[in-house]
Amino acid sequence: MTDPITPAALSIRLDRATAVPIGDQIHASLRQAILDGRLAPGQRLPSGRDLAAQLGVARGTIRVAYDRLTAENLVFGAGPAGTRICARLPASPADDQAPLDRPLAGFTRPYSSAPLPFQMGVPAHDAFPAKLWARMRTRSVRADAITYTTYADPRGEPALRALIASHLAVSRRMQCHPDQVIVTSGYRHGLMLALTALRAHGRKAWIEEPGYPLGRRALELTGAEIEPVPVDAQGLRVEVGIARAPDALLALVTPGQHAPLGVSLSPARRHALLGWAEERNAWIIEDDYLGELQLDGRAAPALAAGDGAERVIHIGAFSKTISPALGLGFVVAPRSLAERLVEVAAVLAPAPNRTTQLAVTEFLADGHFLRHLRQMKILYAERRGMALARVSAFLPGTLPAGLGVIAPLPRNADDSAVVAIARTRGLAPAALSAWYLRRTQTQRGLLLSATNLRPDNIDAACETLARIVASH
Repeated sequence: MTDPITPAALSIRLDRATAVPIGDQIHASLRQAILDGRLAPGQRLPSGRDLAAQLGVARGTIRVAYDRLTAENLVFGAGPAGTRICARLPASPADDQAPLDRPLAGFTRPYSSAPLPFQMGVPAHDAFPAKLWARMRTRSVRADAITYTTYADPRGEPALRALIASHLAVSRRMQCHPDQVIVTSGYRHGLMLALTALRAHGRKAWIEEPGYPLGRRALELTGAEIEPVPVDAQGLRVEVGIARAPDALLALVTPGQHAPLGVSLSPARRHALLGWAEERNAWIIEDDYLGELQLDGRAAPALAAGDGAERVIHIGAFSKTISPALGLGFVVAPRSLAERLVEVAAVLAPAPNRTTQLAVTEFLADGHFLRHLRQMKILYAERRGMALARVSAFLPGTLPAGLGVIAPLPRNADDSAVVAIARTRGLAPAALSAWYLRRTQTQRGLLLSATNLRPDNIDAACETLARIVASH
C-alpha cells in the first residue's frame, strides 16, 4: 500500500493575498500534480483532516477540492483506504475542446433553470404571473409578426419609452422626456452603453467598497482606473472619494439601496456627491439596484431626480421587479449626453427584440406592473422576516439587507468555501468577501436572498446551511 503524501511533496503553496479562493488554489495544485505524474496511480492522498491541519484551512475546503477532483475522474474514494489517484486518468481534451466558460465562474449559477434557495438577483419564481404573461406574450408575437419589415427604433419602442418615463415620474420622482429613455437588455447592456459613451478607458472611476463585482469587472474591462470608496451606514463616503481621486471621470453607485448592504445614501452624502460631479464635470452612473422594491418605507427619490440630475446617468432593469428572463432594462440619459448614448446604441447595441418590448408595454399600460410590485413587496417582507428569524438562530448578528439578509462569519472563516459546499447541496448563497476589492478591508459573511424561500423549503434550506457552517 502506498503511503500518503505530504503537502510539501505536492508543492501546495497558498497565497492568501491573492483574490483566488484558497479552495481553488488547493484544487489546482492537486490537479496539476496528478496530471504531471508526480502522483502515481493508486497513490493515497492525505486525509481531509490531516491536510487541512497542515495547510491551516478548514476541513470543508479540502472536502470541496477532493469532491471536484472526484467529479473530474482524477481521484476516487476507497472507503477506509482513503482517497486515491485513479489508475486510468481521463484523456486531456484538445485545446479546441477545452471549456471556455471560466470567465463565468464568478457569476451566480445555475443558468436557465429554476432559482435555488438563497440565490441573489432573482425574484420569486413561484409568484411570477406566468399565465398573464403568456397571454401578453402571445399577443405581442402576433402583433410583431404583422408589423413593418424594417429596422426597429434602436432606442426602443416609443410607447414603452413613454410608459417608462411616466412610471419613473411617480416611483422615482424623475422628470424626463421619452427621448431620454433608451431600452436595453438589462443592467449590463445599460452599463456598457454608459461606459462607452463616457469613454472611460484610462480614466479614474469611483466604485463602492464593498460593491457589485460585475460592475467592478465592467470598469476593468473598459480600461478604467478603479478607486474603491468605502461605504458606511450613510452610504458612500464621498469625502474619501474626493480625497483619493478628486479628478475621477465617474462614480458608479447604488444610492437607493446599496448592493449588498442595503443602506440608502443619506441626504448630506447625496448633496456632496452631486456637488462633486457638478464642480468637476464628472458623471454619476446610478445603478437603481432593486428599483422601488424598498421594503422599509417609501423608496428614496433617484439621484437623477431634482437638482444635479444633469450629471446622472440612471440605469434600471425589470430583472428583479418582473424577471431576469425578460432581458429588459433601460437607461435614462441626461439631456447633454442623450444624443451620444443614442448614437452608441444605434451603432453598437440597439434595443432588444421588439416582441418582449410590446409585451412589457401592455404589462405597464394596463396597471399590472404596479399591482405586481405591491404584491411582491408584501411577499418579500414576509420571506425576509422568516429568513432573519431562522438564520439568526445559528448565525447571530444576521441583519436584513435589501431583499434578504447578511449573515456574518468570523474573519478567519472562508466564506467562499462555505458557498462552494452549499452549491453542491442545492443552495446558492453568495460570499460577501467577493464584493470587496481591497482584501485588507474584506468582511466575511454570507449574502442570503429571501425571495425564493417558501414555507415548504425554508426549514430544509436553513438546516442544511447550518450544518455546513457548523462543520466548516
